[in-house]
This record gives sequence, C-alpha cells and structure tokens, in this order.
Amino acid sequence: MGGLTFDKLLIIGVIAVFLLGPERLPHYAAQLGKFVRSMRDMANGAKDRMREEMGPDFDDVDWRKLDPRQYDPRRIVREALSEVDPFAEPAKPVVARAAVNENSAYLQRKRKLDAIAAGESAPFDSEAT
Repeated sequence: MGGLTFDKLLIIGVIAVFLLGPERLPHYAAQLGKFVRSMRDMANGAKDRMREEMGPDFDDVDWRKLDPRQYDPRRIVREALSEVDPFAEPAKPVVARAAVNENSAYLQRKRKLDAIAAGESAPFDSEAT
C-alpha cells in the first residue's frame, strides 16, 4: 500500500482535521469517498472489459509473470547477448569445485581447535593482559 501504515494514516487524519477544521471536513471526506468509489469502479470496469474481450483465456493468464517489477534488465541483456537458445531444453547444471587452500585461516583455526580438543594445552600469549 505504498508504505502507508495505520499510524501514518492516523497522523495524516489528525493533521487534516486541524487544517480543514470541523466545518469543511465532512465535505472533503465525502469527496474523498466519491473519488475512491470512482477509482474502484474504473478498475472493475477495466477488468470486466478485459474479460469480455479476451474471453475464457483471461482466467488462464498468469498476471504475476507480466508484472514489470519482476523484470531484471541485466538478465534480459545477458539472455539477448548469449548464444544459448532460451527455448532449448535446459542442460544439467555443472558444479565447479574450488581448489581447497590448506593454509586458509579457517582450516588453520580448525586444526588448532581439534588439537586443543585432543588434549594439547591452549596457546599462551605472554604479552596479553
């Protein structure tokens, strides 16, 4: 709903009461109600007209797939520039294994912890306070 929470709507309502005053508030509230009803009727009319023009295919359309917010321009450009046929059967994914670095900090720490668990004494730092 555009980030409008009940708290924000309540604050807007209180500000509107103070700005408009009790004399003009009912008139503007009635106009807002008419506007909301006309927008709802317009949206319902457009939906009914689409249903009439498309016929039974209207209910089969996946509308979420056509939502423009789901388009990623980078993906579209990547697919357009790739040599792969987008309608071909998908190939099995290739899983690449990275080479294991035996001197990584993670493996060094793991070896130290395993050694401490095996009974060795913990490292001692004479400079620590």
